[in-house]
Amino acid sequence: MKKTNQWKIPLFKINVTKSDIHSVTNVIKRGTDWACGQEIEQLEKKLSNYIGTKYCLVFNSGTSAGHAVLHALDIKNKHVIVPSLSFIATANWPLMVDAKPQFCDIENETLGMDPSKIQEKISKNTKVIMPIHYAGLPCKINEIKKIALENKIPLIEDAAESIGASIKNKKVGTFGEASIFSFAANKVLTSGEGGAVVTNSKSLFEKLKLIRSHGRSIKENYFASIQNPNYVSLGYNWRMSSITAALALSQLQRLDTLIKMRQKNAKYLIKKLQKFKEITFHLSPKDYVHVYQLFTIMLPNTKTRNELSNFLTKKGVMSKIFFVAIHKTNFYKKLKSNYGDLSTTENICDRMLSLPMYPDLKETEMDFISKSIEEFFSSRSK
Repeated sequence: MKKTNQWKIPLFKINVTKSDIHSVTNVIKRGTDWACGQEIEQLEKKLSNYIGTKYCLVFNSGTSAGHAVLHALDIKNKHVIVPSLSFIATANWPLMVDAKPQFCDIENETLGMDPSKIQEKISKNTKVIMPIHYAGLPCKINEIKKIALENKIPLIEDAAESIGASIKNKKVGTFGEASIFSFAANKVLTSGEGGAVVTNSKSLFEKLKLIRSHGRSIKENYFASIQNPNYVSLGYNWRMSSITAALALSQLQRLDTLIKMRQKNAKYLIKKLQKFKEITFHLSPKDYVHVYQLFTIMLPNTKTRNELSNFLTKKGVMSKIFFVAIHKTNFYKKLKSNYGDLSTTENICDRMLSLPMYPDLKETEMDFISKSIEEFFSSRSK
């Protein structure tokens, strides 16, 4: 197994500027307010303005953000409809609040939850529909929202991978009752770790504030106040640090530029790889904006996918399967639930492979990826 710095071309690399370093250093040097500093509220305001919602709360991870939302909805013993093509946290969140994930199959275009398959998954126990926007491309969220409204079921967007993505200039994160974002190391906007919830619901916002910080009702900075807080509910320590927020603020200032760099690189890589009939791309439908958190391709079958991945590894080019279907993981197999027909999910997951994608990916590096893939297919035809 190669270490990160041993890859000729890694799967992702973080774009770092002097502004990032300066922002973090300033917080460290002041020697106070490393938690609950002014950067937290500044980041929340700027994120809500960028996405287009009334409220935003930042968390120490996207996982804690998602956990907090479902905790706030009080859905014990109820069902949450989720896709199996996602990071495992999407399905774990319901389990964390004593609810049950109900897997729904995906469609072939956006690789998001298939609207035509949702209705059959809805029962009297269904309390949340939670699609994801996979790899930076919006799912068919308008169609899914219509189903949620007709059935009077809350819609929560898992937008962990897709900040900045949109449909007809309406950004992901603004379609549901709440939306979850992640700022993990490989995300479009990263602060190493971190996450956020955005919403237009004041009541949900107030619940989330309590859940995020020990159920503590206090308006002042806890670490700078002599007031004894009132603890009014169960809560956790899911706060983001001021240092992390400062880094996220710096990244947010150039987010649109970072997205354009990703889109430019994706366009170049598609142009280089489109000559290979064995490769299918994850492309945007009309009026959809893809931010390419991942650059995912589909191969004809599992054998070809695995052989290509191994070949690229020998060349020093990192590739990875994002994701193994959640219901196929060891943990979810042990649950022995009847997950129903997930044939499209299984077909896609068996053939998908993510190639390197990041803002500073050079054309020479993409040329090397293309040349390596050409060598692979040429060697197979002999």
